[in-house]
Amino acid sequence: MPDLEKRLLDALSRQGSASSDFDLNDDVPVPDCKLTPAAVLLAVRAEAGTLILTKRSARLKHHPGQIAFPGGKQDPGDPTPEDAALREAQEEIGLPHNIVQVLGTLPPHQTVTGYQVTPVLAMVTGVYDPIPEAGEVSEVFEVPLGHLMNPAMFRVEGRRWQGRKRFYYTVPYGPYYVWGATARILRALAERMS
Repeated sequence: MPDLEKRLLDALSRQGSASSDFDLNDDVPVPDCKLTPAAVLLAVRAEAGTLILTKRSARLKHHPGQIAFPGGKQDPGDPTPEDAALREAQEEIGLPHNIVQVLGTLPPHQTVTGYQVTPVLAMVTGVYDPIPEAGEVSEVFEVPLGHLMNPAMFRVEGRRWQGRKRFYYTVPYGPYYVWGATARILRALAERMS
């Protein structure tokens, strides 16, 4: 565990820049608008060497069935992005604050939906049994860090969106198709870890 914690802290200390859903799409202008602050939790289970991800409920209006980090909009009661990420993780997957050690944050990520997402990197330090919030999360699962931190596992794919082809990162794992903002944030961490 100390070695993994050191590697993660080293990765956080490296230079990096903000990312966006527009990184691979030079022909799409980045909208100049006020972004809504949000945060996601990159929760690493130290003893297993895995990262916790969720599959969003198919009943959700936005991004149904997609793979995501626990997280969401920063509410007025959340003093910091870290507070927002921890609150959302407790609400969405039942992750108690007292077994989470926040290590730091990565540069923000701008989404096409108008959010500025702060990725919060943390380690889960105690016993944890996921409790998915049925209205938001259909599944909680873990992916080995070795898979997610290897830049060679990432691919660029594309599909038509709003009348043009849009490109994005993917990092599939078994039956899980990890793409979009989640894959882009993971790619930023993988670049720092390699």
